[in-house]
Amino acid sequence: MKIDGFVGVYAGAGDLNAGLAAKSQEEAGYDGLWAAETSHDPFVSLTLAAEHTERVELGTSIVVAFGRNPMDLAVTANDLQLMSKGRFILGLGSQIKPHIEKRFSMPWSKPAARMREFILAMRAIWDSWHNGTKLEFRGEFYTHTLMTPFFNPGPSEHGAPKVFLAGVGEKMTEVAGEVCDGFLAHAFSTPRYMREVTIPALEKGLKKAGRSREDFEITSPGFMVLGNSDEELERAATGVRQQIAFYGSTPAYRPVLELHGWGDLQSELNVMSKRGEWVEMGKLINDDILSEFAIIGRPSDVPKEVENRYGGLTDRIGYGIGRSNGANETVEKLRAL
Repeated sequence: MKIDGFVGVYAGAGDLNAGLAAKSQEEAGYDGLWAAETSHDPFVSLTLAAEHTERVELGTSIVVAFGRNPMDLAVTANDLQLMSKGRFILGLGSQIKPHIEKRFSMPWSKPAARMREFILAMRAIWDSWHNGTKLEFRGEFYTHTLMTPFFNPGPSEHGAPKVFLAGVGEKMTEVAGEVCDGFLAHAFSTPRYMREVTIPALEKGLKKAGRSREDFEITSPGFMVLGNSDEELERAATGVRQQIAFYGSTPAYRPVLELHGWGDLQSELNVMSKRGEWVEMGKLINDDILSEFAIIGRPSDVPKEVENRYGGLTDRIGYGIGRSNGANETVEKLRAL
């Protein structure tokens, strides 16, 4: 099992930039580092990380696909694959309709089908660069039929980057199994949801493509409440409760709550989110819900909890340990496990 950390423009190592933070985490023993697209561009962080590291894999978790087009991401991902000397993973996500239409001013339709075509279009572009094939991609949503030498970066010894896809719903998850190299389980996915919904959907997609589970990698970023005292645990829990509530307010993630019998909570959180009651929403996440979504305890508790929750489910984990109390101790114990 691989152990992953996270980097941002100013995240992971106090006031150090992403490059120095990445170097520090590589030295601590992490196998991979991920950057998210929230209030900063993840590609900027990973460019710095690539410059300051030699071994760790570097990925986006996630970058919003539908806020861009296949050619945009094909170019950027190819550049980072070159800069990192073959260590880059392009982690994609669809985001949700209001963000795509209102924040990015981009079209939204048939998200799973569109994502499948988006990834196939990128692969066609990369194939034209690395293998010299004629670019002739024509789909329902995207068409790419022009590639002149001036805009062609040419082949690379590192090849095209791996593509991972994030998802919660069964259709998007199935797409990941069919056309991607890996799956980014959402932090809002519980172990039960992964066993009963996620894994069967991935297996369906893999079967459709004639691939096996051995050809595929699953990563599980999740919530962690760590502390060396009751006070530290309580402070950490407050932030995680608010984050769970934020995700729980999203209609697309309702199936996770419904599986556990908490479907009505989603409706309540959604109403509160529209009123901007972000802090108050966290108070609705009781101890039972918190423990279902998050690992809670001292650093020494983490490895056993990971084994209990995700044994046989995932190939790599990423809990943001680098920003938690007891990070070094936790990484050492996870590696021993």
